[in-house]
Amino acid sequence: MPRPFSSLLDRVTPRTIDELECALSVLGAILLAHLLGATHVSWAAFAGYMVMRGHAAETLARGVLRIIGTVAGGLIALGSAPFIVGYWPAAAAALALMGTISLYAAITSRRSYAWLFFGLTYAMVVLDKIEHPAIALPEFVQTRVLETLAGIAASLIVSLASTLTLRRRWPAKRTPAATGAGWHGDSLRHALQAGVALALLVALNAWIPVPALAQGAIMIMAVMLLPVTGIGSSGLAPVSQRILQRMIGCIGGALFAAFFLVAGADNMALLLGATAIGVMLGRHLENGDPTHRYVGTQFTLAVLVMLVPDRYDQLVLEPGVERLMAIFIGMAVLMPVLLVGHMLRGRRADEATAPSSGESGGV
Repeated sequence: MPRPFSSLLDRVTPRTIDELECALSVLGAILLAHLLGATHVSWAAFAGYMVMRGHAAETLARGVLRIIGTVAGGLIALGSAPFIVGYWPAAAAALALMGTISLYAAITSRRSYAWLFFGLTYAMVVLDKIEHPAIALPEFVQTRVLETLAGIAASLIVSLASTLTLRRRWPAKRTPAATGAGWHGDSLRHALQAGVALALLVALNAWIPVPALAQGAIMIMAVMLLPVTGIGSSGLAPVSQRILQRMIGCIGGALFAAFFLVAGADNMALLLGATAIGVMLGRHLENGDPTHRYVGTQFTLAVLVMLVPDRYDQLVLEPGVERLMAIFIGMAVLMPVLLVGHMLRGRRADEATAPSSGESGGV
């Protein structure tokens, strides 16, 4: 083997391969979504990014959990939406109940990923119906499942190919097996606060129409997802940190994407290349300092939301602006709930909380 090429290979690390796998998975998800006629291609790209793992078995397990949660949440939303969408107190109560159940299970259960997407999908379907009454729910749920399957399929193809080739030279570390926490009172209180915030979001929308309603709900559930050790008697500090990191990542990703939109909005090859670079940069941040990992996740998702349109002749800045707007909408309803909880309960001196390092490919 030529010496320069050998020296180049010596610079490659398992971390480099992980970043390459994610970029290839996202590009594959975009291709599959277009071939399948998916409506929201960026959601397929999200799935392709977040499901991807260095071992094919881990990727498969994560994909199965995601599709189970998506299908279950979508089906329950389909069944309940006709009874609650036209009456906001009922919708608020349903969102509070489902949000509390799913978030508590996501924090304490071994099947965290399935429970998270169960709640997220339920909230998205119901809130999209509230915001857009004319939407056909069965078709919406069907295309969301289709987009998720496209992302999972792409990640499985890339993961399997990499496991049989690249990972033989650059093996990935296995993710420790998930363990359930059992009953945890502070986690239930924390999940109840998220449920209250979701209910307030619906109530606020009944008073003043809220833009990015579903994105606001996603933001609330995402930033409230903490490990059991990171909650303690008050989630105010760790959640505030996640909100700040979400904001920094979204702004960084939006600026990165905006540069390429201005430079070459009519050049699909350039935009696909920028998407791959953005994914690798975001994953590189995720694989760095665990305490700032969430910045990388949000950087990547902001890049995907702006650079992966449903059609490449319809690229716009609005999705990125909407994602940033959702942060402030979510903050407006979530922070008062956390502040009240913090003042009522305070912070026990003997119960220090561990920092939330999260997991690569969060929401």
